[in-house]
Amino acid sequence: MARMTSSDRPLLNRRLAEFGTTVFAQMSALALRTGAINLGQGFPDTDGPEEVREAAVRALRDGRGNQYPPGPGIPELRTAVAAHQQRRYGLSVDPDTEVLVTAGATEAIAASLLALVEPGDEVIALEPYYDSYAACIAMAGGTRVPVTLRPGEGRFRLDLDELRDAVTDRTRLLLVNTPHNPTGTVLTREELASIAELAVERDLLVVTDEVYEHLVFDGAEHIPLASFPGMRDRTVTISSAGKTFSFTGWKVGWITASPELVTAVRSAKQYLTYVSAGPFQYAVAEALALPESYFTDFGADMLAKRDVLAAGLEEAGLTVYRPSGTYFITADIRPLGESDGVAFCRALPERAGVVAIPTAVFYDHRDMGAPFVRFAFCKRRHVLEEAAARLKNAGTR
Repeated sequence: MARMTSSDRPLLNRRLAEFGTTVFAQMSALALRTGAINLGQGFPDTDGPEEVREAAVRALRDGRGNQYPPGPGIPELRTAVAAHQQRRYGLSVDPDTEVLVTAGATEAIAASLLALVEPGDEVIALEPYYDSYAACIAMAGGTRVPVTLRPGEGRFRLDLDELRDAVTDRTRLLLVNTPHNPTGTVLTREELASIAELAVERDLLVVTDEVYEHLVFDGAEHIPLASFPGMRDRTVTISSAGKTFSFTGWKVGWITASPELVTAVRSAKQYLTYVSAGPFQYAVAEALALPESYFTDFGADMLAKRDVLAAGLEEAGLTVYRPSGTYFITADIRPLGESDGVAFCRALPERAGVVAIPTAVFYDHRDMGAPFVRFAFCKRRHVLEEAAARLKNAGTR
């Protein structure tokens, strides 16, 4: 029998007591056990561009990155990130002092919060939020303050007055995600301008998770918050290669920020992974230089897949919020006579042979997210069609 310490104090750090195994691991394990189609965890079921994969193989064979790469990331990738920001957004970034390569966006978020947040600081996050946000805020000793995106007129919307009211004298940082996982909302220019004005007025730091920057639909536009007046020196911008190039297992991410912010984040990051993904960094540098046609075709392919799954979910009887970004669809299960998304998702693999994620796990206000379920559409078209058919045939309507 396992012994506790002499004080009977729990082994797990109290800051992490509320966090168990991630819902993604739980639902993916359920998919494996039942043979269900996994539309829960957000990973593609095909690899990205062959030329990018071959670039990684070439780096391995040439001995580039097989030993520790430089702490900030290889120069080629930092230069490629800077060129990407300039080409797409007109943001001038110094690759030597304003770019830091990380082990995916997850480490970038963790390092940023560990570096910038002290115990007692409040961190405002838009809920529903990606689950690592809550854990990283807790590890930093911060206090999580959720501001809820609410459904209306076909999308989940940010209440700017609610956001402003959430700011107190203890607020240190705004944690913003756009395009937003899990709702698929892309914050508009007007919304971002208001966030920027608030950050400047209250002298707040901002961390922006922009990993879905290349997946926007229906005329939506991704605009980095760092491009707004007064934001350049107070914003840490995070992105990664996994979602854009469909190599999620490589875990190559980055931040761009002012030299002072990069130095702060690097101070924490160096004691997390130190460095990672050496050969893959060379491949991602080449990926970022792909012609614009790649990014256009990638977005069009995901849009077509979104529409296939959305139509299937609607035919199965769910209310669908078609996302303006990301590769996730949020659906409301109440038209099916259901109201508990957690119970619905736990039963769905046996009931219909499909796995989804209950959105409530991304909320502090669990009741607000209770009837919503998230489906991933970054799968092959025939897989999405089969999932839709299973949902319909299982009598979910």
